[in-house]
Formats: sequence, structure tokens, C-alpha cells
Amino acid sequence: MKKKVGNKISAENANWSFSGKTPKNFDKHINKSIPLYKWTHQIGLEVADFFLANNSLTYDIGCSTGVFAKKLAERTKNKKVNIIGIDEIPEMIKKAKFNCKKNKNINLYKADITKINLKKNNLTTSFFTMSFIKPSKRQIVFNKVFKSLNWGGGFLFFDKVRAPDARFQDMMSQIYNEFKISQGFTPDEILSKSSSLKGVLEPFSSKANIMLAKRAGFKDVMTIFKFLNFEGFLAIK
Repeated sequence: MKKKVGNKISAENANWSFSGKTPKNFDKHINKSIPLYKWTHQIGLEVADFFLANNSLTYDIGCSTGVFAKKLAERTKNKKVNIIGIDEIPEMIKKAKFNCKKNKNINLYKADITKINLKKNNLTTSFFTMSFIKPSKRQIVFNKVFKSLNWGGGFLFFDKVRAPDARFQDMMSQIYNEFKISQGFTPDEILSKSSSLKGVLEPFSSKANIMLAKRAGFKDVMTIFKFLNFEGFLAIK
């Protein structure tokens, strides 16, 4: 049975999905759900300045509705940067193509990131996607990204993270719930969303995310953004 999780989106217990009607209201929902979400995009644009020269190639993994890809295309319009967005949800790609239809340098593909090969590129980005990839396949994705990057290229990824111990996790969870209530979500919507994400969203700790990057081959990794239980990492090859 589906229950409302906010912004006209409904989901079943332990069966959250980005397909169906979710893409229609996804941008509004994620902006309300993740603190400083728009600022993470701004960080992505600022970081891109350091990696994307003329005629560069860049990937956005889990591009959803193409909002960041469109922003990046506008920022790099004088550099002829080729932007490739990847998402495995057909409805998301359809919405992304509509949003980016005027941006000729954006190519959007429905694909499973664990099953495709990436071309050599200078920057790969991912916004709140990695923790939705099954833990058994997550290292595969990090390995693919590292292998595909040119030397000196960067991997910028943002995600929800677990706290280092139970006490901190409890504090972060409660503060986050208060944030969502302040954004207009009802307690029932918050509980339903949490229930729908069981076994679907599986965040790692900050340390575990850094270890994923280092096992892939990255030597230089740093936290570039941190707010409560959300973190952004920059790994350079």
C-alpha cells in the first residue's frame, strides 16, 4: 500500500522508487528534503571550473531531471564541454531531456552505471546517488570512475552519510527530522518516507566512503561539504 511522503509523491514500505509519478515533483521534493541542496550544485559548478577546459568531457551519474547538467552547460557554454548524464530511470531521463532540450552539448542516457563503460573524462559528478547503489556493487562504480578519469581528473560526489557511532547517529536523525518538519513535511510523511527507504537507501559512514575512493585508486580525497548527515567528497586522480 502506497503512502504519501510529501509533494504529491507516494511510496510503498521498503520499496521507494524514482519512477512513476516521482519525477514530476522530484525537484521540489529533494530541495525540501536535503539541506542546502542548491548549494551542493553551486559547489559542483565552482569545482568544475578547475577541471573542465575547452572540449572536455564530463559525466553526471544519477542525473535525475537534468537540473545540474543544465546549470553546468550554461556555466561552460563558451568551452564546448560535452556533458553526459546517466540515470537508470526512464521517466527521469524523459524529464531531463525535456529540461535540457535547448542544450545541444548535453547527452542523456538511460543506463545502469554498474553495467556500462565510461569514456575518458576530466570530471565525474554524482549528487546523492551512491547510497542508492547496492553495497555489493558500489565499489564497482568507484573503480569505473577512477579508471575513466584522465590523470588529474576529479570525482565529486555528495551523499547522505551515517554518523560514526550510535549516539551521534541518533542526534543527527532527530535534528534532520526537525529540519523536515520545518520544511512542511508532516510526521506521517516523514515516517512513510523512512519506511519506504528501508533496504533501498543504504548510506555509508564518511570513513567508508573515503575508503571506497581509496580502494579504487584515488590517493587524494577530502570532504568539501558537510552539513549534519550529508557530505560532499572530492577525489582527485
